[in-house]
Amino acid sequence: MHHNKLLIYTYIENFDSNLIINLPKKISLIYRNYEKTNNNNEILKIVKLCKKIKRKIFISNNIKLAIKLNTDGAYVPSFNNNLNVRYLKFKKNFELIGSAHTYKEIKIKKMQNINKIFLSPIFESQKSKKNLGIYRFLQLKKYANVEIICLGGIKKHNLKIFKMIKPAGFASISLFR
Repeated sequence: MHHNKLLIYTYIENFDSNLIINLPKKISLIYRNYEKTNNNNEILKIVKLCKKIKRKIFISNNIKLAIKLNTDGAYVPSFNNNLNVRYLKFKKNFELIGSAHTYKEIKIKKMQNINKIFLSPIFESQKSKKNLGIYRFLQLKKYANVEIICLGGIKKHNLKIFKMIKPAGFASISLFR
């Protein structure tokens, strides 16, 4: 993958029109809120605005809702081990993406037919002092044999490492807030 074509994602947990509109155009959104049960009206507002401004939107851990709202796809978190997702029928451009931290989770994501795996945490972050580091990341990337998105502790100063490890892209929250 060419490095001027890095796929970029960020997470959103509630409707924030300023954030959605003002992010650079190439950034895809993943709606993820594990604190409250899915607020369908809020999700619908996010999806409608993303469609209006032609921004890709994925819904985390609710594939049926993502299909119903005609989003670009669904994000399957590492803790979701349900293998039945591979039997669901999707529209042509619907994409299943998901996260993993270990060989076992990567194996499950592959069995779920995940197109892109978010490997994390690659760097130390506020949320986690433990991280994969470059060597472990490269081992897991090779094992996964699908497009890999770097996640966790992504800052401006460590983006230069991407030239060396060649991910398909990255996801960050703090970089865009």
